[in-house]
Amino acid sequence: METYTTDDALAAVGFGKFQALVLVYAGMGWVAESMEVMLLSFVGPLVREEWNISPQDESLLSSVVFCGMLIGACGWGFVSDKYGRRTGLLFSTLFTTGMGFISALSPNYLCLMALRFLVGIGVGGGHVFSSWFLEFVPAQNRGTWMIIFSLFWTLGTVLEASLAWVVISVLSWRWLLAFTALPCFLLLPFFGTTPESPRYLCAQNKLSDATLVLERIAKTNQAALPPGILTYHREREVDHSAVTSEIDDLLPVREKECTDDDAMSSKSGSVAALRSLLSRNLRRSTLLLWFAFYANSFAYYGLVLLSSQLSDANRSCASGLRYVKSEQDASLYKDTFITSLAEIPGLLVSAVLVEWLGRKATMWCLLFTCCGFLGPLVLHQSELWTTGLIFGARACAMGSYTVLCLYAPEVYPTSVRSTGVGIANAIGRIGGVVCPLVAVGMLRSCLQMEAIVVFEVVLCLAAVACMLFPVETKGRDMN
Repeated sequence: METYTTDDALAAVGFGKFQALVLVYAGMGWVAESMEVMLLSFVGPLVREEWNISPQDESLLSSVVFCGMLIGACGWGFVSDKYGRRTGLLFSTLFTTGMGFISALSPNYLCLMALRFLVGIGVGGGHVFSSWFLEFVPAQNRGTWMIIFSLFWTLGTVLEASLAWVVISVLSWRWLLAFTALPCFLLLPFFGTTPESPRYLCAQNKLSDATLVLERIAKTNQAALPPGILTYHREREVDHSAVTSEIDDLLPVREKECTDDDAMSSKSGSVAALRSLLSRNLRRSTLLLWFAFYANSFAYYGLVLLSSQLSDANRSCASGLRYVKSEQDASLYKDTFITSLAEIPGLLVSAVLVEWLGRKATMWCLLFTCCGFLGPLVLHQSELWTTGLIFGARACAMGSYTVLCLYAPEVYPTSVRSTGVGIANAIGRIGGVVCPLVAVGMLRSCLQMEAIVVFEVVLCLAAVACMLFPVETKGRDMN
């Protein structure tokens, strides 16, 4: 009897209306996450002025959000692997929405910090949206669609900068917190229409449910599934005399090869999943991914904060003072808005390179280019040059981070994909915790050269890590 796999089915039905709807829903999840992250650029200085807190406490407000995201990335990844992608999406969205609205009512700094930590836990589930979306996309154009998906992140950053520009001048930062929580809330009424991932259902041995989802996709796309029945293992002849290559040994890309892991995942918990991620087959990829996520997160979120902090710090240091109050004038929002737009060309460039050079080469090329843009900032530059250089650096950082978010789900089998990507994202959040100490703390202490050198070193090491990834996943099926 003829059989087919989920990859066969998705290749047959193609990318159509069904995937477009999944793209919009998952994309709104990323809009919500990017707005919550971008919010940190505006709230810190405003809270500092209202409650007269120190620059260290201001940077701590950003760090606690990333601490929450670290915990959330691990937790929601495990939930979505254990109980389903839809379950992870629902509860992370509910948590983010609730804590976001409540944080707008914070009576003091400590309460605000605690509630933003809880918001961070909810936002940490953002990676589940990308993994869920990718599991519906055919292998042949997965790279392109991941880049398009990442445009929603850029939309969120531009929307938040625009929202802050309008809301802060008319209302207050509390209203900005409330409005920022709205996109997450808007996802809830449409949750009932979201399908479970057919790959996840196959990994849980729910082939009949997976078949129903694939039939729904085929009907919506007005296409036909391959003849035969759905199976999670493709029967094939194995040449036992063949020598296994390093790539095949390190990356189990074929569904047949991860059967034991899939059986294990349905019966075990997070410890077994972590053991699988650090097994001989995946250890090198996992450890390099952890560092790459840390470095990319450090660089990207640091550049987001630099967008609003560097010019202000230059003015403070030029006046001979270690710290002066910053004015939330139109120029700050203008600079942040302009540098947010940099992510669009960054995505366009990565969209071209990712299918031409592949995942690995695209990442290290963009990271080294980012170093080139940041280099002149070791010396004080004019405000125009500073904005232009950060524009270029942020474009490259966004492109690299986007390709990394595409590469990571392609490395792991379905049984541990969300957990693996979740832990990698959690490690990345450590970079988010540390970067405010550099981007805010060192700049406030008039240590611009030292701060930029730290960014340069981290970016160079990240580029080397990308070179050392054991495999290129361009065009490979997701098992």
